[in-house]
Amino acid sequence: MYAAIINGPGQIEYAEVPDPRLSTGGDAIVRVVASCVCGSDLWRYRGVLATAPGDRIGHEFIGVVEEIGPSVTDVRVGDFVVAPFYDCDMTCPNCLTGMSVACLTRSLWASNDSIGGFADGAQGELVRVPRADSTLLVLPEAPDEALVPHVLALCDVFTTGYHAARSAQVAAGDNVVVIGDGAVGLCAVLAASRSGAERIVVMSRHPDRQQIARTFGATDVLTARGAEAVTEVRDMFEGIGPDRVLECVGTNDAWDQAIRSVRPGGAVAVVGVPHGGPELPARYMFSNNIRLSGGSTPVRDYLPELLGEVIEGNLRPGVVFDAQMPLSQVGEAYRAMDERRSIKVMLRPGAQPGAVNP
Repeated sequence: MYAAIINGPGQIEYAEVPDPRLSTGGDAIVRVVASCVCGSDLWRYRGVLATAPGDRIGHEFIGVVEEIGPSVTDVRVGDFVVAPFYDCDMTCPNCLTGMSVACLTRSLWASNDSIGGFADGAQGELVRVPRADSTLLVLPEAPDEALVPHVLALCDVFTTGYHAARSAQVAAGDNVVVIGDGAVGLCAVLAASRSGAERIVVMSRHPDRQQIARTFGATDVLTARGAEAVTEVRDMFEGIGPDRVLECVGTNDAWDQAIRSVRPGGAVAVVGVPHGGPELPARYMFSNNIRLSGGSTPVRDYLPELLGEVIEGNLRPGVVFDAQMPLSQVGEAYRAMDERRSIKVMLRPGAQPGAVNP
């Protein structure tokens, strides 16, 4: 089969790799219908995270089950499935408390830094899922083409935006600021709108992303950053700031801006993968009773509810995919996102390059 591998910073290759094989009895092999490039993949692409030549990459995919192990009971050959960005057993203490992302036997796609060992990358033709019954969610039927991007968005990007809104406890009538206009930030706008927020401000300097943000429910756009952004945000809300701030970038500056923007007694949710170690202004947070929450997203716990809304047509997060490319052009997909020519690129085996119109 063919898959994306990373050989070093800026070096993505479409290469032939061995086909995955069943090995645990409870595993399944899924033929990928669609995958995508994530903003967190770019940290490896840019050399911020270490890689070794030949490493697999990618962690978001949907597809059709091609083989199952003898112990698999709930997933069948031919099922159309959606996967979270990790494998989990749904029986350990963490899974049972709604934190499947911290499963004690978790493995991550395209990572050897996990308890469960190395897992296949999602940007390939086939993926082996070690625990098929507990990890994969089966759709009632295969989605039509128009639904594919919306289902794919549930693997990570929308559920991460949803996790931000949920962690901050966004509720009807709230004022919300979203820091970050990447796919996750845009999905956080949609999630805040879904939760009934009254006013949603997105920090963005890109007209195409601003347009999607407004489509998703943003009421205001600010282009400022840092201290200037903090001042403008506070001024918008009686000089004290919004009820909730959703941080969807992961940099030290974004964390600081989020914490200093929210009102006293408000909540900040952080879902941008952090790089570096931000020094939290502990005294400031203590004095202003600011609550900090968020983290890695328990996708598998959220999937049943959100998938139902997508299938019913009430939730359309796949709008964040503004480009589609064949898997064979995965290198160009990374370049397009790294250069901010695309918000999020969907990869389809054998597909023709072009726009996505979900």
